[in-house]
Amino acid sequence: MVATAKQWNLPNKISLGRLCICGLFVGDVSVPWAYSATTALILFAVGSLTDWVDGWVARRQNLVSDLGKLLDPLADKILISTAFLVLLERGVVPLWAVVVIIAREFLVTGLRALTAAQGAVLAAAASGKWKTFAQMLYVLLVLTQMALVEIGKGGKQVAAPLLEVPASVFLWVAVGITFASGVLYFYRCRALVFSREGKEGGGEEDLGRRPCSSGSENRMARP
Repeated sequence: MVATAKQWNLPNKISLGRLCICGLFVGDVSVPWAYSATTALILFAVGSLTDWVDGWVARRQNLVSDLGKLLDPLADKILISTAFLVLLERGVVPLWAVVVIIAREFLVTGLRALTAAQGAVLAAAASGKWKTFAQMLYVLLVLTQMALVEIGKGGKQVAAPLLEVPASVFLWVAVGITFASGVLYFYRCRALVFSREGKEGGGEEDLGRRPCSSGSENRMARP
């Protein structure tokens, strides 16, 4: 279905802008230059801020739409996945952590596709909000650490190692919340997964869109 002019409201345009920031982020880290990490930090910080802004505008102006429920978390997934892949390429984050984070996103995307086949929009889980926050905070800490080393000498280079412990803690927190939210999301939607075509043996009625779509009007609750 083609998005209407009403669906292309301000929050959805902000989400689309976040996707554009992802492209700029990739371009920045792909070109070796003196302030790559610093610029990446700025771009990611702006992208993370738009994640809060679009939800705030949508709630304040009552502009929640089906397109927004799809586009907003999609932009988040791409931004987060891109950042973790960049950190993996830089040797900052371990492979197992990136696998857990991206695998969880594939799981939720698959559940969303199954629900879309039933003619419904798979809504967000409240735990997704904390998952996204922890992931973004970890990336911001690591990029800040890299930027301090890149742009400064003396005190700034001394300050950078001070972020190692908080970054390590938030990596474990982010991975833990990501894993737990994925398991909970799968459990809530078990009727859809295990029922025949989502209808027989406790399918669409048991799924009820209530267990899998609680908080559907809260745009900030990430899937």
